[in-house]
Formats: sequence, C-alpha cells, structure tokens
Amino acid sequence: MKKLAIINACTDLGVNVDGAELGAQILTKDLASSKISHTYTVRDTNHKETVDLKKQNINRKEINDFVEEFNYLLLAMHESHFEENMSDEEINRYYQKMHNLVLAVKALDSKCEKRNLPQINQFNEELYHTVLKVIDDGEFPLTVGGDHIIAIGSSLASLQKHENLGIIWFDSHADFNTYATSVTGNLHGLPLAVATHYEKDILADFHKGPFYNPKNVVIVGGRDIDPWEWGNVLDAGVTVFSTEDIQKYGADEICKKAFAIASNGTNGVHISFDLDLIDPQVAPGVSVPAKNGINLEQTTNLVDEMVKYADKIKSADLVEYNPTLDKNNVTEKIAKMILDKWIENF
Repeated sequence: MKKLAIINACTDLGVNVDGAELGAQILTKDLASSKISHTYTVRDTNHKETVDLKKQNINRKEINDFVEEFNYLLLAMHESHFEENMSDEEINRYYQKMHNLVLAVKALDSKCEKRNLPQINQFNEELYHTVLKVIDDGEFPLTVGGDHIIAIGSSLASLQKHENLGIIWFDSHADFNTYATSVTGNLHGLPLAVATHYEKDILADFHKGPFYNPKNVVIVGGRDIDPWEWGNVLDAGVTVFSTEDIQKYGADEICKKAFAIASNGTNGVHISFDLDLIDPQVAPGVSVPAKNGINLEQTTNLVDEMVKYADKIKSADLVEYNPTLDKNNVTEKIAKMILDKWIENF
C-alpha cells in the first residue's frame, strides 16, 4: 500500500487577500487514514507586506479602471486578428509599445511590485526541501495550501526527484504571467510560468533544474486569463482546456486528453488543483473567485476521473481554500471530499 505524507503549506504571501494561510490545517486536521504516514507543516513566519489602502484608494481605482479598459480593448483587437494586416516589423513595434505601457502602469503602483518576494522565496525553499524528503522516504507528497504560490516549491521538488514530469493545472486562472506582464503584483499569478522556466528571473533560485516542458503542461478549466497572459501561454505552447470544454465534452474526455498530453514521454504527472476552478456560487471560500465555473456534479466527476490515473500521478497540490470567505463551510466540505478521494486512491 502506497504511503502518503500530508504537507500543510500555510501561506497567503502570493495574494493581497488574507486568509488562505489558514486553509491547510482546517482541511487536514481531521483526516484519518492508515495510508497517511506523516504530516508536515511549513508555515510562513514573516510579516506580510501590506498596502495602505486609505492612501492609495484613488490611485488604485484609477489604475484598475485603466487596466480593465486596456485589457478589454487589447482582447478585442486580438480577437479581430488585426495582426494579419501588419508586417512583422509593425507587429514587433506594437508589442513593444504595449509592453512599455504595461510597465508604465506598474510604475504608478510601485507598492505592488514583487510584493513579498523574499518571504515567498524563503517559504518555497523550505517547502521544496520538505517535499524532497517526503519523496526520499518513499512517500507520496500531498501538499495542501495556502495560495497557489506554494506550487512552485511542491512541483519543482517533485520534478527534481522524478526528473521528467508533466503537469496538469486545474484552475480558472492560467497563473502564467511573468513579472513583466503582471500588472497586479500578486505573485500567485506566476507559479506555472516559473515551473516551466518561462519566467526565468524570480521565484525559483533554490532550484537549478530541470523545469517542466510546456508541451507536457495542461491547464484545465481556464476561463479568467489576462490578455497578456494568453500571449505567454500561446508563445510557450501550453495546452488549455476551458470550463466550456469540460461542460461540452465531459470530465472523462478532458481528463483523458489532459493526462495523455502531460504523460507523453514523461515519468509521470504532477497535479495542482485550485478550488477557484469551481463556480463561486458553489464554492465561495477562495481568495480570487472567477464566475462561470464548474458546478458540484462536474467537480465530483472531474475528481473521480482524475483518480483513475493514479498510477501516473507522482505528487499533488490542493490550494486556495480561504475559510474567512467561506459560507456555511460549503467550500471546506468540497475540499475535504477531494482530499478524501485522493487519499483513498493515490
């Protein structure tokens, strides 16, 4: 019987909303299974950087309004395939101009720049070595967050030990921003880009390689992806199955395709499941909800299909439960259902 180690990854350093750091131990405190051999806790011991919203409300609103309008216009332009009427030189000039504009907007909101970066690196390095130890001990690492920034430490540690893995990112967000394309400064929007080394400059100094090959990377449930982030995803060659794809083709077909891509030519798969994949009307206890998500039946079907590929799964994360935003513990119950199915089948 395969033994599992539960790793509580208690941090919300990657996002400006508080509360996700409390999620892990709430979800794992009552877990009882003969398969669980050890429980570890990695806790952030640093002070989280804060922004004085009273002083920045006007400036922040102006910035957010601008970014929202900018993203809307940019996406509309790309959907019209306007680049088809431009030369390569004109396209390059356009992208440089847009990139400079993003940097100019970020400069206005300097408090958001690389928020909590040293603290995040310290936390993920400790988590990284914890996961390495778990695998060395012959156990399956099941990491429970915490915000999605924890997936940098967990996924790269698993890859370090297994040498060649694919990754399936169950999330409404792609988390494929780089520092250059992120406007918010919330570093939990970067971890998948870091895990693939598309973002090469920050957040993984403790790991010298290898990194995930984008051809073996699949995002499942993506629906709230920034236009600039889409550019990164397309450039890297990452596969995306949207929430609409799950609803149209079914969880079994999407899982089949996702695992086929992630496991093709690899030694296995790391899975990372963000609870905001689920519609916030169903699971409100997340830090960054995204509307039009999957319902409870689709969530259950997706998890039931996922565990059928247990022989390919080498490590897993469950992230972004925020108990301070939950209602009647409904998100907690869904998260515990997922954990129970994973523990029973992995």
